[in-house]
Amino acid sequence: MTSDNTPVLTIRDYSLAYRVPAGKIEVLKGIDLTVHRGEIVGLVGESGSGKSSLASAIMRYLPGNAEENAGEIRLGETDLRAQSQRAMADIRGRRISMVFQDPATSLNPTLRLGEQLAEVLIRHQGLSKDQAWREGEARLAHVGLKTPAEMMRRFPHEVSGGEKQRVVITTAFACNPELIIFDEPTTALDVITARQILDLFGALQAETGVASLYISHDLALLSQTARRVAVLEKGTIVEEGETAALFRAPAHPYTRALIDAVPHPEKPLVEAPVGTTAPPLVRIRDVSVHYGRKGLLDTLLRRDFQRVAGNRSITLDIQPGEVLGIVGESGSGKSTLAKAMTGLNAFEGLIEFDGRPLRGLSDMNRSYRRDVQIIFQHPDASLNPRQKISEILARPIKLYGNKDAGTTRDRIVAMLERVRLPASTIDRYPHQLSGGEKQRIAIARAFLSNPRLVICDEITSALDVSVQASVIELLMELHRETGATYVFITHDINLVRQIAHRIAVMYRGDLIEVAPASAIADPDRKPYTRELLAAVTPPASTQRAQPTLS
Repeated sequence: MTSDNTPVLTIRDYSLAYRVPAGKIEVLKGIDLTVHRGEIVGLVGESGSGKSSLASAIMRYLPGNAEENAGEIRLGETDLRAQSQRAMADIRGRRISMVFQDPATSLNPTLRLGEQLAEVLIRHQGLSKDQAWREGEARLAHVGLKTPAEMMRRFPHEVSGGEKQRVVITTAFACNPELIIFDEPTTALDVITARQILDLFGALQAETGVASLYISHDLALLSQTARRVAVLEKGTIVEEGETAALFRAPAHPYTRALIDAVPHPEKPLVEAPVGTTAPPLVRIRDVSVHYGRKGLLDTLLRRDFQRVAGNRSITLDIQPGEVLGIVGESGSGKSTLAKAMTGLNAFEGLIEFDGRPLRGLSDMNRSYRRDVQIIFQHPDASLNPRQKISEILARPIKLYGNKDAGTTRDRIVAMLERVRLPASTIDRYPHQLSGGEKQRIAIARAFLSNPRLVICDEITSALDVSVQASVIELLMELHRETGATYVFITHDINLVRQIAHRIAVMYRGDLIEVAPASAIADPDRKPYTRELLAAVTPPASTQRAQPTLS
């Protein structure tokens, strides 16, 4: 266990590599880090910097090809590297807990939530099954779940992402551990749910005094959460210090680059608002989307049936050349509307594109599909893993391309250069690319048809802050070059305030209001808009000092 003077977590001169056929890949180099009781230490860095590998090393979840040096990892006075797998199984949950990025991966889909929570209490607290069930209900009530008894009986797929994460956090705190590792616990959540989870974590951390290692690529979040921050670049801690001081005056160029990549609403990246003299490119009139249909059993039993509304009577104009941001929490209907505009959702009402009426997929002909392109949140889900980049990017050229514009390969290479990827990318497969590179391929595919409207559906939410900044810079450059209209769907209000001319706010299928981006924070906005803004963490560098010249 841990004495009052002993750090809860001590890492000294620790290095980690993975053995692969081509040799060794070094992922952590000479790591020194401590976390004391009641302290929240942030660990920040880009994807691939080694953050999650360090968490795996602490938890002793390393794969068979891992190779460690002689460095130490201690929990109090316990040498974690010296523990057997059986001993670690007892330490995990009782003395160390971990909260992962996606709560769905932490929960067994075949077990009720109550069974999973009770199992931890039975194993590590020695409670009986009935005692563990009652204690589980009490703990779920303690974290703000309104129907804890009902929640205990539900399966993971029957609750929202925010509710799943509350259950995971409850499980992590269940045995009063000495250390909890949080690995990007709010990345998969919308802004309001993320703020609620952060508030919950803060309250539980203050109540229990647990030591916390908070892993994130979100500097703005860490500036509000952690007392100390360690900055990890390519496996090396390049800077560490008190959070406020580090963000005010970062010493290392990498830290400065991370801070500069955070979106700043006060620094717009778009030119002056689009004029309204031209007719709208898109008119949306009373568009509604409903899910579900009455089944045969419902009909035979004469049961009432009510479809779920994804959108309700949406009316909206989009101007030529405009960047329109659409914001709202998960389930607000943002992506539902995007899919209606691209024929992926059946809808009621009318959509007009450049004066042409559209009432369904049958009206969306080849010309419309060329003019309207959508880029999805996860490129892995939209890029065929069995095709090379040359095949993926050849398709829009074959479908919509100008035959007089050069060979297909030449056009693909030119587009790759345009989206800042090397020509050699053409012969690679999607799995050989990083997340940011894959998203650039998805952007390239969309622009190869010379679209007039590009719908970006949460395309930066899975990217770390520096990669997000580079993708946004690319999109803004393409916007200036092509004059294409953008619909940019996101829950990152700081980002959309920086890149949009106007912002549309949606809530539970309804369009609440539309306002200029420069006026979205005005005090006379709708209550829900103000709630969204209040949930946003301010940019980390707002207090940054100007560098001094020596």
